[in-house]
Amino acid sequence: MKNYTAMLICLFAAFTTQAQDTATPFDKAPEWSKSAIWYQIFPERFRNGDSKNNPRPENINIPPMGQIAPEGWAVNQWTENWYGQQGWEQGRDFNDNMYYRRYGGDLQGILDKLDYLQNLGVTALFMNPLNDAPSAHKYDARHYHHIDVNFGPDPEGDNKLIATENPADPATWQWTAADKLFLKLVKEVHKRGMRIIMDYSWNHTGVMFWAWQDVLKNQSHSPYKDWYEIRSFDDSNTPGDEFAYTGWVGVSSLPEIRKVDVATPRVNGQPYEGNINEGAKKHIFAVTERWLAPDGNAANGIDGFRLDVADQIGLGFWRDFRREVRRIKHDAYLVGEIWWDTWPDTLMDPTPYTHGDIFDAVMFYQAYRPARYFFAKTDFPLDALQFKNELEHQWNRLPEDKRYAMMNVSSTHDTPRLLTDFYNTNKYKFQANPRENPNYHTGKPDEETYKRLRLYLVHLFTSIGAPQIWNGEEMGMWGADDPDPRKPLWWPDYQFADETRNNIQPGEKEYDQVGFNQQTFDWYKKLIAIRKDNPVLVNGKIEFILAEGGELIYRRYNDNKEITVYFNNTAIGQDYHLGSAILVDLLNGKRESGILHLEPLQAAILKPEMITY
Repeated sequence: MKNYTAMLICLFAAFTTQAQDTATPFDKAPEWSKSAIWYQIFPERFRNGDSKNNPRPENINIPPMGQIAPEGWAVNQWTENWYGQQGWEQGRDFNDNMYYRRYGGDLQGILDKLDYLQNLGVTALFMNPLNDAPSAHKYDARHYHHIDVNFGPDPEGDNKLIATENPADPATWQWTAADKLFLKLVKEVHKRGMRIIMDYSWNHTGVMFWAWQDVLKNQSHSPYKDWYEIRSFDDSNTPGDEFAYTGWVGVSSLPEIRKVDVATPRVNGQPYEGNINEGAKKHIFAVTERWLAPDGNAANGIDGFRLDVADQIGLGFWRDFRREVRRIKHDAYLVGEIWWDTWPDTLMDPTPYTHGDIFDAVMFYQAYRPARYFFAKTDFPLDALQFKNELEHQWNRLPEDKRYAMMNVSSTHDTPRLLTDFYNTNKYKFQANPRENPNYHTGKPDEETYKRLRLYLVHLFTSIGAPQIWNGEEMGMWGADDPDPRKPLWWPDYQFADETRNNIQPGEKEYDQVGFNQQTFDWYKKLIAIRKDNPVLVNGKIEFILAEGGELIYRRYNDNKEITVYFNNTAIGQDYHLGSAILVDLLNGKRESGILHLEPLQAAILKPEMITY
């Protein structure tokens, strides 16, 4: 393996539509999820397809919490300097402004770009929350059962229609213009042979949620008082306000749904036995059915759910939830967010959630973190053997069926973007922003970072589990931890203002030119095509052949085919440009004198000068 020059043998593929499942056992992941190429969309920052529905101040106000849009507030320009201050932002703290910024992304923008996603090779969409909510992130729901009014074509009309409902009675629920546009999106996604899942947090609501508003008004007389973790109600006979409740991780704008039947200790980062309030649960199940089978036909509904902060809810609820979901749609996919056992060193063990009675997969940060320490240049390096051992440890504690269904996340709305994560040497996720670490690099990465990331991406698309792409990574975007990964996407038809390279730090400003990176897009597209054209990279077993120093070799194989993947990290930064990343079909090809032949397949050998930036 030593002294190989940088090359990647790329096997090209035509797009093929995924086969539909005919039956999915209750305890198994749906087959379609194993071949998925996931694309995660943050709707407010994906694309503004309809400027007429842009948010207004009243759409983002949360009066009970004292959070009112600043004077002069307006929707931000899509192409402005992310670290700049526009109009109403002048003189205000950058992080405070982030809470109020809106860019107008909506469902029409997603519809307009479905062809773009299909051209990239995406087969499954993971939508960050779409439910009606005042924030940009939408985890603070006003209504679980409606799409956010500003994501649809008629916010004013939708609000009037919602006001006619009894939100506690599903028989009165209406279909708003935003709801209908979402169902159109589902239909268009399915027409393309793609899948779509929604993101929900059943652990908490927002303070504008209809049931919480009733609690605020009626206190102990509210029929929804038992829905929430309320510690004390206001005493009308005293001048003070004794009302107290539990918010998620202490955040008062996110009141927690009440936990019941808790039979084991409840510790952050650990699973526990328990359930949630029965009234809230009944409402959640009604919302679940609404989106899985909107007209009573599951074929016209979404294809599953991503479940936020899943460790905060007891396992009993999740077992009931899986039964309800699979009752409605047998091949629906459930992926849970479980993350930190002990911050910032230990990630949670996914085992309790993956036996077949709860989730089909988790967001598999557990596989990304060691990969970063192997492929990136950090203060916590892993050699090839350590990387191999960590991957095998993570896979071996999962049922084999679930290994292939894992959502292999590398970056999300909650992490630094990949380029920035590779550009910095810090511990994963720890002080990964300029507020906690003024020396954290947030500008355009150096050339070595691009080379290292490209090697990692080869691994991502040849490894076990379903690859996931976060909103705009294929465009070459960079950004620190939240809020920086949530920049508006760098679409090629836009011209962007230069971005402050040294972010919000004091001193003389430097600037980077930003915009769509065609070479990065082409790299993602090429790797997606390789994976889709070679099912062995989806369903094949994996065997490590060599793991020594910076050299790693593994093969993916089944009864019909074998592909071996070679990596050499040691040459990065030298004339080899990319180190080595080689894919070889050993069953259908042959190797002579160091020259790789893939005669039965269409192949191309790319030299370093052809693929560097």
